[in-house]
Amino acid sequence: VYDIGTGSGGWGNNELQYYTNRTENVKVENGNLIITARKENYGGMNYTSGRIKTKDRASWKYGKIEARIKIPTGQGIWPAFWMLGDNIDSVGWPKCGEIDIMEHVNNESVTHGTIHWDYNGYQYYGLQSGYLDFSQYHVYTIEWDSSAIKWFVDGNQFCEANITINDTNEFHN
Repeated sequence: VYDIGTGSGGWGNNELQYYTNRTENVKVENGNLIITARKENYGGMNYTSGRIKTKDRASWKYGKIEARIKIPTGQGIWPAFWMLGDNIDSVGWPKCGEIDIMEHVNNESVTHGTIHWDYNGYQYYGLQSGYLDFSQYHVYTIEWDSSAIKWFVDGNQFCEANITINDTNEFHN
């Protein structure tokens, strides 16, 4: 399903784009999902993009989740592949837990693997992958079980979070 709009209702991060469901921003072509950010005036914003989610469509607890992704770089670009807890509507963020399988910020030469949860107000844990050539596809993966979340790029582990400490119940729901 699509998130449409600017995120001003609580799901955005003060982004500068208007999220649409238009094929100019989100389409499937030759078996690839293509999400395109465009510089254009739309919905009162100067940029458009796409934001899609599996909320109320599919859910996971533990397992191996991965995607083969080619991402852009540039100032103001922040592509991400991430998950929120199913209970976000009832408990809010960060109490629902968040697992960022891959985030890439601007022109950095690395990606980030991160978790967010509510422990004494809010906690953050994340590390960076090694240097990557973003002109190529890479496979971003987590392996998630009852004791840990492990992050990989192209089969190489770069991060591990112990989810049996620091009141990390969010990652067991």
